[in-house]
Amino acid sequence: MHSTYDQSSSQLSLIHAYSSHRNFGIDLLRGFSILFVVIHHLAMSFRLPLKPSLVGEFLGKRVINGISFNGYESVFLFFVLSGFLITQRCLQSYGELSAINWRQFYLQRFSRIFPLLALLLIVLSLMHLFGVDGYVVHEKGQTLGRALLSALGLHLNWYEGQTTWLPAAWDVLWSLSIEEVFYLAFPLMCIFLPRRWLVVALLVLAFSLPLTREAIVGNEIWKEKAYLPGMSAIAFGVLTALLAQVWKTSEQFARSIAVLGGIGLIAIYFFGSEVWKVIHGYSMLILCLSACLLVFAAQRLAPRPRWGWQWLAKMGYLSYEVYLSHMFIVLSVCTAYRAYFGENMRWTFVVYVPVVVGCLVLGLLLERWVSTPAMQYLRSRASKYELDK
Repeated sequence: MHSTYDQSSSQLSLIHAYSSHRNFGIDLLRGFSILFVVIHHLAMSFRLPLKPSLVGEFLGKRVINGISFNGYESVFLFFVLSGFLITQRCLQSYGELSAINWRQFYLQRFSRIFPLLALLLIVLSLMHLFGVDGYVVHEKGQTLGRALLSALGLHLNWYEGQTTWLPAAWDVLWSLSIEEVFYLAFPLMCIFLPRRWLVVALLVLAFSLPLTREAIVGNEIWKEKAYLPGMSAIAFGVLTALLAQVWKTSEQFARSIAVLGGIGLIAIYFFGSEVWKVIHGYSMLILCLSACLLVFAAQRLAPRPRWGWQWLAKMGYLSYEVYLSHMFIVLSVCTAYRAYFGENMRWTFVVYVPVVVGCLVLGLLLERWVSTPAMQYLRSRASKYELDK
């Protein structure tokens, strides 16, 4: 799960005034998605699940499962947001997608994505070489070299589908492979396809989601991580941005569709088994359409920042940093908990808030000292090169 804004230097304070180019509602949606990913990775049965804890005695099974087991759905929510934000930024920069500057587009993606990815791969490689438990690539058919190649070559999802899951801190990179392959093709599609045919192609891709997921049988890893289903979610976001450019709705209508989108997400997150019994594979389609309604409404309403939700919006702003780094916090806390409590799961609930805070702080540090400086350096060097030509 990763950021799509052109980020500049940010203040480390969680309570800060939003600049005019940010949308608090969309950052909240991004924060919601990354929060559920972090909780899912912590709440897995072999880590520190909520259900056996004291909290599990008071919250019903539906609530516990809704909180704990929607990380995959949250990645798809973020795919929709990513497609929307990237397209919106291109429309603001170039007016029309056909006028996109593909060199600049690729430079912006590279400068945003690669520095932190490179640092992560260096750290993971060192931990593998030093034999740190939980970070060693050791499953049959897997090697450190191939894992690095799959991450840098944007096919880690395919590599896992052909072998098995990589260690947890590597595994999160599957979604990055899908997202960046889509954005390799995106500017070329915008340039070479007339607007009408671009929209048709995106519609076909978007609504193929149930079919492409159900077409994969016998390989559960690949079914979860295949390219086309994830790209379908991104296509929904692109289409929503194109629609928002030409359709200016009333605030009342925007609030109505926000409510509808919220109901859709609640249905998928907390009543997913019942929804699945009725519509089966189309539940992911409902998820993406609900996300489209929410992001469309957030763009129209541009909600003002709310003090009590600043932390979640900040997680959304730092979603790329938090997504790539959160497993270090999750795995460290799991190790510390077991060292103190052993297999007693009654107190697992006490670590959830500290884990979220730790992930947010680590994300802040990485954005301040790695992502933003590296991005600014690469873009300034590129600008200087263009001037010197």
